[in-house]
Amino acid sequence: MPDRWEQQLSQGLAEMKLAATAHQQRQLLDYLALLEKWNRAFNLTAVRDPSIVVSRQLLDSLSIQDLLHGEHVLDVGSGAGLPGIPLAIMNPERAFTLLDTNGKKTRFLRQAKLELGLDNVQVEQVRVEQYHPPRLFDTIASRAFASLPDMVELTRHLLAPGGCWLAMKGTVPGDELDALSGEINYEIHELAVPGEDARRHGILICPSLTGKM
Repeated sequence: MPDRWEQQLSQGLAEMKLAATAHQQRQLLDYLALLEKWNRAFNLTAVRDPSIVVSRQLLDSLSIQDLLHGEHVLDVGSGAGLPGIPLAIMNPERAFTLLDTNGKKTRFLRQAKLELGLDNVQVEQVRVEQYHPPRLFDTIASRAFASLPDMVELTRHLLAPGGCWLAMKGTVPGDELDALSGEINYEIHELAVPGEDARRHGILICPSLTGKM
């Protein structure tokens, strides 16, 4: 299966028009192998089928690459490091903080950081309400953390001036968007993930935006 993973990753990156060095591609595949190994013992993710992990874990995470803002990114509710670790591999010039309350997941994240040599990653095990870092974040991203209103409310104190929230969703969550505070503006971006038939969307919520799209 690792040989097939390499082919799936190379083809997927090409379809997404994402340039990755040979070293970055090896890091992505090493992360996936490490995740599969830990998943057998610790149940870090629900994805078990090896034939879909490249698209479901790696390519899906990288589908928001072009929506990132600024140099400092928070992956809130990071879990097994999705989307944070694949994005950190592809963006060595950016600093990523991976936040989760689950001890076994943060242990995995620290091991992945060590084994992959990700100097641009910091792991935090703390409740988001109690997290007060020395520097605020330009992008606060989430793959499966909370509803949009809850995400905004719980992390508002962590967003830098001019920053944006970036939530990964399946179908467009109309009820969640309607429940956002009136002064919050957003953009809806359809995400293309090779190998995935289900619709995926990135919801970019920026207080500095001038209107809803």
